[in-house]
Amino acid sequence: MTSKNTFWRRWSLILFAVLMSSGIAPVAWSQQATITPNYKDADIRQIIEAVGEVTRKNFIIDARVNAKVTMLSSTPMSADAFYEAFLSILAVHGFVAIPTGDIIKIVPDATARQFAGPLGTDNAAGDDDIVTQVLLVQNVGAAQLVPILRPLIPQYGHLAAHPGSNMLIISDRASNVTRMINIIRRIDQSNDEDIEVIRLEHASATEIVRIMTALTQQPRADGVPVTTSLVADARTNSVLIGGDKSERLRLRALIAHLDTPLEDGGDTQVRYLHYADAEELATKLQSHFTAQLQAAGAPAAGVDSVSVWADGQNNALVINAPPKMMRSLMQIIDKLDIRRAQVLVEAIVVEVIADKTAELGITWAVEGTSSNTPIGVTNFPDFGAGVVQLGSAAASGGNVDPTGLIGEGVTFGLGRISDSGVSFAAILRALEGNADTNIISTPSIVTTDNEEASINVGQEVPFVTGSYSNTGTGGGGVVNPFQTINREQVGVKLTITPQINEGDSLLLKISQEISSIAQSAAGAVDLITNERTLETTVIVDDGQILVLGGLLEDVLRESEQRVPFLGRIPGLGAMFRSRKTDMVKTNLLVFIRPKILRDAAQTTIETNSKYDFIRDVLRDKSADGINLMRDAEPFALPPFEEADRPGQESVDGGGTESTTE
Repeated sequence: MTSKNTFWRRWSLILFAVLMSSGIAPVAWSQQATITPNYKDADIRQIIEAVGEVTRKNFIIDARVNAKVTMLSSTPMSADAFYEAFLSILAVHGFVAIPTGDIIKIVPDATARQFAGPLGTDNAAGDDDIVTQVLLVQNVGAAQLVPILRPLIPQYGHLAAHPGSNMLIISDRASNVTRMINIIRRIDQSNDEDIEVIRLEHASATEIVRIMTALTQQPRADGVPVTTSLVADARTNSVLIGGDKSERLRLRALIAHLDTPLEDGGDTQVRYLHYADAEELATKLQSHFTAQLQAAGAPAAGVDSVSVWADGQNNALVINAPPKMMRSLMQIIDKLDIRRAQVLVEAIVVEVIADKTAELGITWAVEGTSSNTPIGVTNFPDFGAGVVQLGSAAASGGNVDPTGLIGEGVTFGLGRISDSGVSFAAILRALEGNADTNIISTPSIVTTDNEEASINVGQEVPFVTGSYSNTGTGGGGVVNPFQTINREQVGVKLTITPQINEGDSLLLKISQEISSIAQSAAGAVDLITNERTLETTVIVDDGQILVLGGLLEDVLRESEQRVPFLGRIPGLGAMFRSRKTDMVKTNLLVFIRPKILRDAAQTTIETNSKYDFIRDVLRDKSADGINLMRDAEPFALPPFEEADRPGQESVDGGGTESTTE
């Protein structure tokens, strides 16, 4: 008994010396072995030794464990409470105690998850023990929780998901693992989401879903994401609703309120059209929906349920159809019954022709003294009527018409006709002609988009196509002579079909024809017409000028007829030759300028400009004393903005106007 007391007395002295050397206040021992620890900048290794002496636990200390510890306590603590305080000290300084059998390892918490620890919080010695918890998630995806919970795990901890088993693996201090388990249990709750099918009787499922989607997809004020979804089944005219029960109940009430019969005529409505043609549109709509119902396999009664007919006097459609078809019809009509843009097309035709002609020649004849036999004579085919032709006409004994034999230009005749001696005659002809043609025409036309339009400005010219002049007495009758005549249009003709594309560009199908009466050529038995035809398809921007085509032509014709050798003699050779030169220069270009008239304002502007142009012409002519309007006062056109108002009066040609109400 004495030896036992000696052992305890010796052990107490040793412990007291250790505590004193480490700055720990004396410990008051009793039968319950309590201690009141106080530390001030004590080495953590010395505290570990003291804890091992008090709790009889064995420790292995990592070389990286090093810290100065301060702990103040005013009440006695039991050995277990002292050990809990010791674990808290380790946690504060970044260390952790990992029990392995009878040994406790003191290591930095950054490597704690590499060591085996208790599995589950129930096996932890304290709240600061490192434990590993495997948790099964029932109602939500485990992988979806990882990014949410990751900020709650310290760097030395571990959080991972196993998608196959939908489990979470958490490694951390026992207190934090317990907190994480409570959070996960609150999130892992089953909801009452389901899918409901609501069949509609009057409204269109597609239209209802469009309205309800716009209502439900607005962001909520509390930031909670919208989980409600709506889908329309057009075949059964039903709405499928998915989401929370309370949201489904609210949407179901709204749908029931909207699924009511129409108050304006039930399944029959009258639609007045503003721009489209009712008869044409009714035929197209009836054909479209009849084919659509037949393709869907609808019975004959279903086909007859859609009826569209037109009232031409009011330009209105009378439509009888189910609600779904009625809404589809109205949407189509809304897109078709619109004001179509118009296109003003101006064609500019510029034609400049310069025609120059020069002709110079001499023909002569010399006759002998006695036998009246010609000694020499010249005759050129291109010269026209020369000495030979005039002499033959005179020798025939008839009356010679000089205007028929002598051509155009200046003709000089010189000669001597005698019964004795030498007779001679010579004719000199000189001609120079200049013909300039300058034609500028600007036909214009306004048409609706995608509608063909044409303008024809000209005159009808008769052309003789045949004649019959024989007379006879057979059968006691006389056949009267006659001629057949065909009249053809001569002038400017423009045919165009515009198509407005995106970006204010136009696709134009153009047919342009310009014809005129030309001067009669030699050998022609009737009138000659010049004709220029152009057919093309072009793309041009709004208001831009585009050249469609043209002709730039220079024609030079030179002919010379002469007597061989003699015609080449300088000076004298002019007596033995005839020259003729024709030079024609043609410049023909065709331009096009389209303008899109989308509304009444643009149409008014263009009309005003044309109207004012004509008004200015009348005013200028009226100022010169020329009245172009025979049955009206000079300068009778009022200003454009007043032309369609009642009570307007125009006054004298001076250009002043007065109005009377």
